[in-house]
Amino acid sequence: MLTRKTLFLADTPDFITLRSGVAPALLLSFTLADRARSLLSIAAPVAIPIATFTALPADALDVSVSPNAPRLGDTITLSIVSDDGTAPTVTVGDRDFPSFPVGPDRYRAFIPTTPLQASGARTIEVIDSGDRASLSVNVAARDFPVQSIWLPPAVNALQGTDYEFDRMDAFRAEVTPDRLWTGAFIDPSDGWISTPFGVRRYYNGEWAANYYHRGLDYAAGMGAPVYAAADGIVGLVDYESNGFEIHGNTIGLNHGQGVTTTYLHLSEIYVSEGDRVQAGETIGAIGSTGISTGPHLHWGFFVHGEAVDPADWQRQGIK
Repeated sequence: MLTRKTLFLADTPDFITLRSGVAPALLLSFTLADRARSLLSIAAPVAIPIATFTALPADALDVSVSPNAPRLGDTITLSIVSDDGTAPTVTVGDRDFPSFPVGPDRYRAFIPTTPLQASGARTIEVIDSGDRASLSVNVAARDFPVQSIWLPPAVNALQGTDYEFDRMDAFRAEVTPDRLWTGAFIDPSDGWISTPFGVRRYYNGEWAANYYHRGLDYAAGMGAPVYAAADGIVGLVDYESNGFEIHGNTIGLNHGQGVTTTYLHLSEIYVSEGDRVQAGETIGAIGSTGISTGPHLHWGFFVHGEAVDPADWQRQGIK
């Protein structure tokens, strides 16, 4: 039976496939060079206007979208021009997303997409106090690799704790108005990427319908440095000994405007909640705490609480 734990195994046991002696159906290992080549093969996003407006003044609300051909897992960025004087609200389905000022009469909003969502056209509504714009954006399907993993009974019996799940949920839901990052996010480890974003899995022969690998795994030696991927404020520090039985020793950085990153399975933590950190600062050390059978870092990248592919954020930077 799939439990709440299944949703969070994305944040955990990838080294079980590499170190436990259990062979997955597909073992993924990406070197940084491989990843660089794959990133170079993706065309850089170009912002183009694709809004269809209602019968309102054409110059009152203008919206453009990037990337121009989003795929599941991408972050959709809306650039909005509004002379209303208030930040517009963005609505997709039954969910609202805030926009933030980036200049005079200019705003930006982020919309996360995930491997669990349906591909195809989706309607985005942009509303300020007097005007409304309606956009139809097509989000393309994407093929994610599939692994089959067999967990040892003792590991499979671990359910995680409500304490760790509730703390992680609350942290990833944080939305603060100031943008703290500048330019592209950097790799948080010097290790090689052992598991990429978005992998789908069978666990002990059962399809994990609500699972996808919610981040990148970096394989590195025990005690190797873990870096802040961008400027931010430490919003979460917690430990396996406190009940983080799945995530292990964990750091969460709040980068502002709904963007957060998490650093899992650490052996050491060098920061405290409330600290301001800079990109490249050493914040912890590679470990194997929580559900993990070998030293590695699981790095999660979240936009408004949803785990997204960090590739665009690392490649050219979403400023």
